[in-house]
Amino acid sequence: MTHLTIAIDGPASSGKSTVAKLLAGQLGITYIDTGAMYRAVTLAAQRQGVSVDDQAALENLLAQLDLSFRRQDGVQHVYLGEEDVSSAIRSVAVTQAVSEVSAQPLVREALVAMQQAMAAKESVVMDGRDIGTVVLPNASIKFFFVADVAVRAARRYKENIERGMTDQTLAEIEADIEARDLYDSTREHSPLKQAEDAILVDTSHETLDSLLAKLTEMIQKRM
Repeated sequence: MTHLTIAIDGPASSGKSTVAKLLAGQLGITYIDTGAMYRAVTLAAQRQGVSVDDQAALENLLAQLDLSFRRQDGVQHVYLGEEDVSSAIRSVAVTQAVSEVSAQPLVREALVAMQQAMAAKESVVMDGRDIGTVVLPNASIKFFFVADVAVRAARRYKENIERGMTDQTLAEIEADIEARDLYDSTREHSPLKQAEDAILVDTSHETLDSLLAKLTEMIQKRM
């Protein structure tokens, strides 16, 4: 099989992770959730009381970071050491802090190196905010997802309810998403932007089935 690298970028709750997981399953290749990696670092920093302003402590945390993905019953889980943190990294506290942590050059440098090493070893679908521009600039195919803020907020609200997280209203989630969009697109290092050769995909009113069919057809043309 051709070594395939698929990059999917876009703002929060634009459908990247959901589609990336399903695409990887359809194609029989590995899915790498880079957002989960940044969330895991954020969780570790919060637990250890490490501030983003303390670069020495942050560097030490990254040097000792034991982060891994493990598949269990067909589902990808995120581990810090031997602890499954798949649910913990989705907390409101982590969600509200992850943009600031992921904007740190030390953090980005460490995780980008890990992500590039993963993609060099095997075919992958990788989603995030700088995959097509920084992590995999020579990806086989790149997509950039967008969606209306109201649609994205409704998706996040539904996900939170399904996880039993009821401490944020729909309006609060929408405000958080707008704030994160601004932060991610204006940060100094690796800002969120569409790669010149990425295919723009508006997921606002697409069903999962139709979206997967369109993307799969485009990918097959590149294989």
